[in-house]
Amino acid sequence: MSFFESIRMAFRSLGANKMRSALTMLGIIIGTGAVIALLSVGQGAQLAITSEIQSIGSNLILVMSGQFGQGTGMTASSVPLTRADAEAIADPLQAPHVAAVAPSISRSATVTYGGESLSVQIEGTTPEYEYVRNYPAEYGRFIGAGDEAVSARVAVIGSDVADRLIGSRELALGATIRINQIPFQVIGVLEAKGGQGPFGGSADRVVIIPLSTAQTRLFPGRFVSQSGRTVDTIYVSAWDEASIDMAMDEITWLLRERQGSLSPDDDGFTVASQQDLLGVFDQITSVLTIFLGAIAGISLLVGGIGIMNIMLVSVTERTREIGIRKAVGARRSDILGQFLIESVVLSIIGGLIGIGFGWGVAALVNTLGTFTTYVSSQAVGLAVGFSMAVGLFFGIYPASRAANLHPIDALHYE
Repeated sequence: MSFFESIRMAFRSLGANKMRSALTMLGIIIGTGAVIALLSVGQGAQLAITSEIQSIGSNLILVMSGQFGQGTGMTASSVPLTRADAEAIADPLQAPHVAAVAPSISRSATVTYGGESLSVQIEGTTPEYEYVRNYPAEYGRFIGAGDEAVSARVAVIGSDVADRLIGSRELALGATIRINQIPFQVIGVLEAKGGQGPFGGSADRVVIIPLSTAQTRLFPGRFVSQSGRTVDTIYVSAWDEASIDMAMDEITWLLRERQGSLSPDDDGFTVASQQDLLGVFDQITSVLTIFLGAIAGISLLVGGIGIMNIMLVSVTERTREIGIRKAVGARRSDILGQFLIESVVLSIIGGLIGIGFGWGVAALVNTLGTFTTYVSSQAVGLAVGFSMAVGLFFGIYPASRAANLHPIDALHYE
């Protein structure tokens, strides 16, 4: 029997029990769709995180208080970062490979305008933040040295804040908003960064005010220590990509000297570059993607068990047919190949339908606006290839059982 004749007979046999074949394929359809959908979610999250980290500034270095522990995340430090630390890092004599420094504090707050209110991220920082974090103003201007010197109650707002609270980015200039009931005048609107990020917030839902204003007027008493006024993060920009490693070394040794650290284990701070952050998050999202794919793979295995059960039923129903075919000269390999082909055909058809199902789920996730999923050719190939392998693996036992039937016993089967 030719291979194409076997395929034709497989379709004819499956078509004889359309409802049963459809229900059998349902497990493969759901499993394949789940693999594609979940892998697309994992890869979409990875791309979103990568894009967000790359958008936070050129040649960026982050200096944070505390250290990353083994399996414990970020641990608090008894020696907080201060504005004086930022000023020391900005000194070209102590850190010649540093181009700009922007100390920052960040807190959530409620902003109101008229009868509208919005929960936003308040960023208290210095004028260098515009360059270091790549946050240019689309309308108006960024905070200046004069605003910082007099602790002015001025604010630069994100595009989302302007659209939601005031209704227009152009009309936002000069408007008076209230942050925790304290009035601030809008002097600028930032360029749109783009949508909701995977860190639980939006880059466009931010309000930037002078650091001195945040420390003395908006959050008085919160950012004071024996060492001076504290900050959450110090954003540093190196002169160029080649200077990043040298700038990180200079910052590390400078802070160790200022904090009295005797060894890396005693450091009360973390110095990380964009590439460091990308490496950490890529590792996390890769593990997440594999985990999601493994969960979806279980659905495919369940579908494979369904195929094996139905093929065993088919062997039982067609015992006399098998006996007749063997009696007229069909070889064991012919019977084995016939049932294996039927099993694989079920898997392939289910896999192809599952591609459309998975693509639809991924598109549905896109409409939610959390982040954009990414259906890769690798995910589709993996899902379809795995479904074929499942069909082949779970079809071996039923096919072997059919091929091993003795012709005389099969002909006498009732």
